[in-house]
Amino acid sequence: MELSHVVRRRHMVRSFDVRSVADDVLQRVLEAATRAPAAGNTQALDLLVLRGPDETGRYWDATLAPEKRPAFRWPGLLRAPVLVLPCVRADAYLERYGEDDKRRTGLGAGRDRWAVPYWHVDGGMATMLVLLAAEDEGLGALFFGIFEHEPAVRQAFGIPDDVQPLGTIALGHPTGDDEPGRSTSRGRRPLEEVVHRGTW
Repeated sequence: MELSHVVRRRHMVRSFDVRSVADDVLQRVLEAATRAPAAGNTQALDLLVLRGPDETGRYWDATLAPEKRPAFRWPGLLRAPVLVLPCVRADAYLERYGEDDKRRTGLGAGRDRWAVPYWHVDGGMATMLVLLAAEDEGLGALFFGIFEHEPAVRQAFGIPDDVQPLGTIALGHPTGDDEPGRSTSRGRRPLEEVVHRGTW
């Protein structure tokens, strides 16, 4: 599929059928994340991949209590056969920018030296590549936050203290009948409003 088509077709999918994702397809989607830019070529991205009902069930047990599931707005999300948690490690950036070729920047001295935390920027770009690769493979995908459930997710899957999960990506075959999120009614800002040419 042409990139322009992938970009235009990509949208958040909240309802999946129970079919598994083929190994080779998942491998290509995950490999796409490793092609994301990384400041200083730090490469501090890790992907926690959960496949099948046993592993994904442990995730939902940590984030959505069984008694709340009957009222959950998107029950088809719970059928996603794959969940991917993109994770980053800020200290890897401090270590990298403390090396000889980067030390002069001063960015290795602490997180507060980074006006923009590039571990989040790089992790976001890797996440977007997963979403685009999923669309290219004919899969549906949804990125959503972990928020207050992060401690439970950390404990359930042994995520180290110095690693930050950015959220969760659900992957699978879309059913095509999912209810869109409430925010989709806002539409997109027109390009003329978004782009500032030459000056603000």
